[in-house]
Amino acid sequence: MTQLDLADDTPEQSPKLGRRRDHTRDPEILDAALEVLAETGYDGMTIDMVAARAKAGKGTLYRRWASKGELVIDAVACMKTADIDYARLPDTGTLRGDLVAMIKPHSIEDGEKKLQIMAGLMSMLSRAPELAEAANAAIVEPRATANRILMRRAVDRGEISAECDIETLSLITPSMAAYRVLILRKPVDRKFLISLIDGVLLPAVGLRHQVTGRSVVDVPAGVAMNAGIPSGD
Repeated sequence: MTQLDLADDTPEQSPKLGRRRDHTRDPEILDAALEVLAETGYDGMTIDMVAARAKAGKGTLYRRWASKGELVIDAVACMKTADIDYARLPDTGTLRGDLVAMIKPHSIEDGEKKLQIMAGLMSMLSRAPELAEAANAAIVEPRATANRILMRRAVDRGEISAECDIETLSLITPSMAAYRVLILRKPVDRKFLISLIDGVLLPAVGLRHQVTGRSVVDVPAGVAMNAGIPSGD
């Protein structure tokens, strides 16, 4: 049982016994719940709001979820993972090339929407460990998993050291994006993400992004400094 206040929005009457539950509208209702959550936050959200957004009767929701808390947990747990196909991640031959290729307009939009949903959950995360776990699995972990795969490839081809702490480094970009949206209240865009890659992540794995003439290369930081090669965008 969750520690959420499951008494919120409890129905005045229990649903009649023997009535079959129709789950065909669940996806629409869960999407509506996420939209309302992102707009109002958990404390301001009501079952009535979700029912209105989904164009469903309040009784339909209560036959499926006994409370607002249960609805939110299901909605967060069912969030899409930004359509990340781990078997078809970019493979440009360099870690920077792969990371930059992951930055696409729809992925930025999807990621920011999920962070807005997390913002709506902030008041409840400390009171509901299972909700925090669901939010991490749906919002942070998909991007971190992709980063781990790309960094392990870089290790395999000898681009970065096998001593790199991939588990920690994989969390840099999703964590900084979350901080920017949740704390600074600023948008996450391509320029910001590339600045994280070039200014934080690549140096952390021992690489520096270099521009020499018309060529763009990623070289070990020590080699770049010894060669006197300036860094660039």
